[in-house]
Amino acid sequence: MTEPRQLIEAVARALPALRGGRPQREMTSIVPSQNVAGSALILVIAIMTFLSCLTLGAVTLVRDTASAWQTQIAREATIQIKPEEGLDMEAALADAQRVAVGFAGVRSATIVDRGATQRLLEPWLGAGFDLDELPVPRLVIVAIDPAGPPDFIALRAALAEAVPQAVLDDHRTWVDRLVAMANTTVTIGVSVLALMLAATVLAIVFATRGAMAGNGHIIEVLHFVGAEARFIAREFRHHFLLIGMKGAAAGGLAAAAVFLGFSWWSSLNMATPQADQATALFGNFAIGASGYAGVVLIVLVVGVLTAATSHLTVVSYLGDIDATRREG
Repeated sequence: MTEPRQLIEAVARALPALRGGRPQREMTSIVPSQNVAGSALILVIAIMTFLSCLTLGAVTLVRDTASAWQTQIAREATIQIKPEEGLDMEAALADAQRVAVGFAGVRSATIVDRGATQRLLEPWLGAGFDLDELPVPRLVIVAIDPAGPPDFIALRAALAEAVPQAVLDDHRTWVDRLVAMANTTVTIGVSVLALMLAATVLAIVFATRGAMAGNGHIIEVLHFVGAEARFIAREFRHHFLLIGMKGAAAGGLAAAAVFLGFSWWSSLNMATPQADQATALFGNFAIGASGYAGVVLIVLVVGVLTAATSHLTVVSYLGDIDATRREG
């Protein structure tokens, strides 16, 4: 008795639409409002949205961190002076500093003194070693104006003439590698995100087909008595839009909670060695306002994608019915 009653109520709902009016929402929907498949689809969409948001957050984090690295590296260059027998290292350092500050685009040149050099080497050599007994290069840190960097070719030539043992490293190789790594990571992340959205679309197609198969007799009768494809598609679109938004909102909230948890952990353990190492590599694990805006965008995209996919699937299904009927 359930199926005939559902069929009668579905036809009754469709009659106002056939006459140009509005369908009666209080009647039984032609799409089951709650079933196991719908609950499973909500869970699938929530999981895919969660993974998509995590992927987007990771890409945002890598991009921002790489940008910070690139900016920091581009602001500095290093003059390295190798020790040689008979070389007055302090005088050579002073000469290199003088040459560097004489170039336009160089904001300052700072000599790394003996104490700072020893502190840099202590993690590997321990405390109390004699710096003069080791062939350790000494450094001059050159601060560069990013808006107008100096002529590095001319600076290298001037250093080679004044201090033959000096080597200028503008970190250009590291910057190029960093940019290439960041671009590769972003490309991989976007590809993974696209695959996840494609998997979500396929899940919605199968769920829509399943829902239509379960109510195929009702849909065919409604369509045969004059219900337009857009009316039936609107019913499915409304149903799957609610499912998509529920699942996407749950997944987005879970991803935002993960991001907030990592940010809280990072700020809580700011002074620990583990946090220092993680911060040096990935920043402070905060994706910022743009990252959270991306999470909201993913939620909206998944919801709209769910509704649009179900709509197109229903229209295609009804088109196949019409084609079969014409051939028959």
